[in-house]
Amino acid sequence: MNQSDDFAPRPHYDVNDLFAADAADDARAKFLRLTYSHLMLAILAFIGLTYVFLHTQFILEPMIRMIQGGQWFIVLIAFIAVSWIADRWARSDTSIGMQYLGLALYTVAEAIIFVPLLYIAQVTAGPDVIPTAAGLTMLATAVLTAVVFITGKDFSFLRTLLIVLSFTLLAAFGASVFFGLNMPVTLFAGIGVVLGSGMVLYSTSNVLHHYRTDQYVAASLSLFAAIALLFWYILQLVMSRD
Repeated sequence: MNQSDDFAPRPHYDVNDLFAADAADDARAKFLRLTYSHLMLAILAFIGLTYVFLHTQFILEPMIRMIQGGQWFIVLIAFIAVSWIADRWARSDTSIGMQYLGLALYTVAEAIIFVPLLYIAQVTAGPDVIPTAAGLTMLATAVLTAVVFITGKDFSFLRTLLIVLSFTLLAAFGASVFFGLNMPVTLFAGIGVVLGSGMVLYSTSNVLHHYRTDQYVAASLSLFAAIALLFWYILQLVMSRD
């Protein structure tokens, strides 16, 4: 070694400053393991909470009344606000406790907003509708996740398209609530499935390319949100064809 090398500047790498795609193999593997284990815990908590809420009358009945009373748009706006807060908390750089609080808050919010849809599916559709929708969601998520990990592609370019699709569905929903203009359920749900699939691609790509290796809680929240959105629209599509 040349003696002058002792005085040459050395790169400084802090694993917490690296995106997963740029981190060392062991750091990236640990980040992915933590992200997907937290995702599974959130999904299991969601399943447990929805079961409890569907069998708790003082939670179930007000939600059903809000749908019948045409107040669902208010619930949707409240859910968007809570989701924004939960995501901010999950991205906290100062407190791991705040990060977990954000993930917990979002999981509870998802469970609550799913209650009416799951109730309608139970009452009006066959017993196989929810398991079928869940199975299709798992299959689609597995395929989309494999696409991201096999190709290594950054799908952040989908952001504009996803925003357009989101506002299109929100506008269609608002038109149905305030003006009685209803988009066919199959078309509405079909566009939603495209949106949800795009969100899974986008979020999974972000996990690799746009999250630091210490942001596994926020990354798991992002994945959970995308998968829940896909499940929401696949369930509606399956119900419309039942």
